[in-house]
Amino acid sequence: MTHRITLIPGDGIGPEVTKAAQRCVEATGVAIEWEEAIAGSYALKATGELLPKSTLESIKKNKVALKGPIVTPIGKGFRSVNVGIRQALNLYACVRPAKSYPGVKSNYKDIDLVIIRENSEDLYAGIEFEEGLKETKELIQRIEVLSNKQIRPDSGVSIKPISGFASKRIVKFAFEYALKHNRKKVTAVHKANIMKFTDGLFLQSAREVARDYEGRVNFEETIVDNMSMQLVQKPHNYDLLVLPNLYGDIISDLCAGLIGGLGIAPGANIGDGIAVFEAVHGSAPKYSGLNKVNPTAMILSAVLMLDYLNEKKAALKLEDAVKRVIAEGIDVTYDFKANPNDPQAVGTQEMADAVIKKLTKV
Repeated sequence: MTHRITLIPGDGIGPEVTKAAQRCVEATGVAIEWEEAIAGSYALKATGELLPKSTLESIKKNKVALKGPIVTPIGKGFRSVNVGIRQALNLYACVRPAKSYPGVKSNYKDIDLVIIRENSEDLYAGIEFEEGLKETKELIQRIEVLSNKQIRPDSGVSIKPISGFASKRIVKFAFEYALKHNRKKVTAVHKANIMKFTDGLFLQSAREVARDYEGRVNFEETIVDNMSMQLVQKPHNYDLLVLPNLYGDIISDLCAGLIGGLGIAPGANIGDGIAVFEAVHGSAPKYSGLNKVNPTAMILSAVLMLDYLNEKKAALKLEDAVKRVIAEGIDVTYDFKANPNDPQAVGTQEMADAVIKKLTKV
C-alpha cells in the first residue's frame, strides 16, 4: 500500500537532514506519497504564521508526519512550534529511544533504553504569567490567600497541571509499548516526595495502571534526582522509563548523552491514530546550508515512522544500514570522526548516500 505522509522540512538544518531521511525512506522501497508543508521561520516569512493551519490540517488528514527541527528562541520571542504541534494534535506521548551504536564515541556500551514522556501537561502546558503584569500580581495575591505562602511580588509564575487522566493514559501507553516491543520493565519517574499533589498524583496513577500488567511487565518507581544518578552509574539496570513532561525532556537528553549525543537520538510524538516523527536535536541555524551536520537522528526518526506504519521489515533494514555505516566509520560526518577536523569526513547528503548504498546493495 501507499502511505501518504506530511513532510515538514523545518528550518535551520531541518531541510538538509529531512531531505537525507526522506531519501533513505524512499530507498527502502516502501511506497510513500509526500505532502510537503511548512512551519517555523520559513512559514512565518511566507504566511505570517509560525504554524499555518494548512500544516496542521495536512497532518490531521494524513495521520503521519516526518518533521525537521524548528528553531525555538530562548527566554524570549515566540513559544515552541514543536510544543504547539503536540498540543494542537493531542500528541500526548513522546517516545525517545536511546540506543548504542558501535562506532559512536561514548563512555558507555550496549545502552538500550526507551523514554516515554507525557506531552500534554506539566510546566510545558504553557500556563505562565509574566513578572510585573496586573494579572500576575492578582494571581500572586490570590495564591497567598489560598496557600498561606508568600511569593515575591516581582515573580513570574508558571502553573504545573498534572491530571489523573493524562497520567494514567501515558502510563498505559508505556506498558502497551513495552508489551509490543518486548520490554521487560517500566520505571515511573517522579518527585512525589516533594510535589505531593502533582507528582504524587502521577505516581498514584502509575501504580494503579501497573496493577493491570502484573505478571506481564515488571514495574518500579524512582525519584527523578536519584534516577539521574542511577542512569550515569548503572544505566543497564533500566529498560523503559515513563515520566511527566519536564522530567522526560531532561532525562531523555541525559540518556542521549549516554549513547554519544543528540546526533543519534530519534523521537516520535504519538496520539490516538496520529503521529509526528522528529529528531530530538534542534535546528542549529549556524550550520544551515553547509551540508555538514549528522543526519542520523532524523534517519532513525524515519525508522520509528516506518515501524509505526507496520513497515517493520523496512524499518529494520534501514536501521541496520545506518548501523553498518556508523560502524565502518568511513562515510560519516565530522562528529563521528576521532578528529572533528578530519578531511575524510563527509557531508550530510554523502552520509545518506552511504546508507542508501547499504540498503540497495544486492
